[in-house]
Amino acid sequence: LRSLSGAPIVAGGVGFSTFARRVVEATGVDFGVHGDGEQATVALYRQLHNGRAFETVDGLLWRRDGQITCNRPAWPSNLSLPTRRRSLDNATYFARGGQCGIETKRGCDRRCLYCADPLAKGTRSRVRQPNEVADEVESLLAQGIDVLHTCDAEFNIPRNHALALCEELIRRGLGEKVQWYTYLAVTPLDAELARAMKRAGCIGINFTGDSASEMMLRTYRQPHRAADLAEAVRLCRDNGIKVMIDLLLGGPGETPETAATTIEFVKKIGPDCAGASVGIRIYPGTGMVEKVASEGPVETNPAIRRRYTGPCDFFQPTFYIAPGLGPEPARLVKDLIAGDQRFFEPTEEHPDAATTDHNYNDNAELVDAIAQGARGAYWDILHRLRAM
Repeated sequence: LRSLSGAPIVAGGVGFSTFARRVVEATGVDFGVHGDGEQATVALYRQLHNGRAFETVDGLLWRRDGQITCNRPAWPSNLSLPTRRRSLDNATYFARGGQCGIETKRGCDRRCLYCADPLAKGTRSRVRQPNEVADEVESLLAQGIDVLHTCDAEFNIPRNHALALCEELIRRGLGEKVQWYTYLAVTPLDAELARAMKRAGCIGINFTGDSASEMMLRTYRQPHRAADLAEAVRLCRDNGIKVMIDLLLGGPGETPETAATTIEFVKKIGPDCAGASVGIRIYPGTGMVEKVASEGPVETNPAIRRRYTGPCDFFQPTFYIAPGLGPEPARLVKDLIAGDQRFFEPTEEHPDAATTDHNYNDNAELVDAIAQGARGAYWDILHRLRAM
């Protein structure tokens, strides 16, 4: 970019906001925006364009005399976003991506051990007005886009906002025109909300299940229990909503017994799909950093997995896999799954291993299906392909 233009370079987005200072250090960009970019980037442009001071712009990172200065993150409490989605060629994104994303809120007030979402989007839920979200859905429908996926951390936090949004979509008759998928915390979910989601057009839910071991759920700081997960699946079945459960195996304290408890429980409650991921990426600022520190020197911790040399640096991909799962944790989990086609299996480390996971990156099968007209959440498309 430097060779093409002398204009200032600004970095931002969710990935950037997770490592804001480190990305500025590593890339040499002129400015960064930590948090919401819609207002902060415009404010920065106006200040620069008019030759005025920019140092008070929320979320801004910049260089001066070799030092990086960071303002407070840009997390405005009044989350108001444009509803007319016309600045980009959304139809092309839809044709190539099989779905379009939409946000109903940003931020999350939960403190899951591993999650970096609050670092990027804020530590409380900042909701959009239901009528604004419905306006955006109508704008996308007018462009021929009728399959959506929410990009919220968890659609049902807070519950009252999720219900109000569903009621607005129902009131406008949009539940009969659009299909949408979402991420959901296992709790809170009840019959009223499940019915409203179905009537509003929801056809698939991806639950943050993590585990069915009570010990592991406490370790992950999850408020739900295994019985809540079973009830959530039942509510989806009662309302004709497809179910995906994401599992996170290999966290601190995981053993073959706790992993077996989780896999067997999920088989029993019968979701359409379950993703069995092994290992937790460690992000700076999350509870995982404190947990790893409590276990002693990170350099000699047998749970740490990485492919780079030198000192441990959580800016680079660094993972935690409980040593109690043995030398081949992915193989252990695959053996527990025992060929159950509802599961997306973890990827084994050796190059000759068969791939039956739900890695959406560089997935030729998924790309081909979308090119041939498949639409929906990627787990649902892959599930349909398996059933053929």
